[in-house]
Amino acid sequence: MRHEKPNLVFVFSDQQRWDTCGCYGQKLDVTPNLDRMAAGGVRFERAFTCQPVCGPARACLQTGKYPTEIGCYRNDIALPLEEKTLAHHLRAAGYEAGYIGKWHLASTGKEQNYRTRPVPPERRGGYDFWLAADVLEFTSHSYDGHMFDGNGQKVVFPEGRYRPDCLGDYAVEYLRTRKGDRPFFLFLSFIEPHHQNDHNRYEGPNGSKERFADYETPGDLIDTAGDWRENYPDYLGCCHAVDANLGRILDELDRLGIADNTVVLYTSDHGSHFRTRNAEYKRSCHDGCLRIPLVVRGPGFAGGRVAREMVSLVDLPPTVLAAGGVTPPPTMRGRAVQGLLDGSAGDWRNEIFAQISESQVGRALRTERWKYSVRSPDLKGGDAPAAERYADDFLYDLDADPHERTNLLGRPEYRSVADELRARLIERIVQAGEKRPAIQSAW
Repeated sequence: MRHEKPNLVFVFSDQQRWDTCGCYGQKLDVTPNLDRMAAGGVRFERAFTCQPVCGPARACLQTGKYPTEIGCYRNDIALPLEEKTLAHHLRAAGYEAGYIGKWHLASTGKEQNYRTRPVPPERRGGYDFWLAADVLEFTSHSYDGHMFDGNGQKVVFPEGRYRPDCLGDYAVEYLRTRKGDRPFFLFLSFIEPHHQNDHNRYEGPNGSKERFADYETPGDLIDTAGDWRENYPDYLGCCHAVDANLGRILDELDRLGIADNTVVLYTSDHGSHFRTRNAEYKRSCHDGCLRIPLVVRGPGFAGGRVAREMVSLVDLPPTVLAAGGVTPPPTMRGRAVQGLLDGSAGDWRNEIFAQISESQVGRALRTERWKYSVRSPDLKGGDAPAAERYADDFLYDLDADPHERTNLLGRPEYRSVADELRARLIERIVQAGEKRPAIQSAW
């Protein structure tokens, strides 16, 4: 049955750099299905997260608000029950809403711990179909584990089946079992290519080390320490497995005859810098961490176009709602990217604002040419959502130094640039609902 409103499928990877994808320049055959999607849809050349850590990025995606506005400024803080999510808005417009995979928005500390237990219905963000785990890396490994269904019952992965393939199985089954009386919104949240926490490494499918051994080292990793030498082939293997399951979903939409009436959006929560910028993989202002893939295909997103404007994760909630014919509420901080495609967004703000937590209390601004970031000298990363006082941390000229190797802070010839960026960053901080901070100059 066809509907006037399109179906919506949001395919979400975890910790995936943009340059793992062929359509972004990856030379190995890692993402043939995403590349196929880009060839017929729209690829956003410069897409970035607004918060480079799992829980806060997900809180933003579900609500359209900055993580500090809803209290989810770091991991291990549950989404407040009163928050309206994509599922709430779309269900009110007649959609059924399904969630499969990693949620990461139900638990807070020891007193509200659903990391390895079923997420209760009231903490599922309004989704009416549910097959998920709050912290999937705690209930599974690459070749074993489980999630929980809507009744709170364990759904155990088949023995020997790779985790992304299990999630792909469940997503295909979801598509096949729709009654067709309503349009659907499916949010499919993979954990790959996120590292496996308790094994402290990336776990690609068997054979990844050999299959992707002949990789070209990304420019920001060359001649650095970190652990990319041991992990990058497996990391690419993870990405390839997620892509294979994206392909299964695209093929199933074709088989069901609904591909031309389904918007499919693919992106990630943040990237990975492989312990080259701090002690772990994310929580940094650098592009290896902030920059993500973003490809959309379906009604309103066709023609193999490339949008070169800078787009943030915070722009995706209003984009999803607009695709479903729902007017985004004024509480959403971003703008629907459809305006870039139809020419109605002539005043698009071509810069990215990011909040950073856990490694530090920090903020960052990325323009076409410059990267500028600050951090609190007084607070540890998990102490508070924001600071009253920050200090200059990094300044990069991305035209001359695209891999962000040379910090320009303190050099006299860049003082005026930093002064301008500092003022712009303060305004973005205020516009995100935070108090106006003081920022200490490096000069």
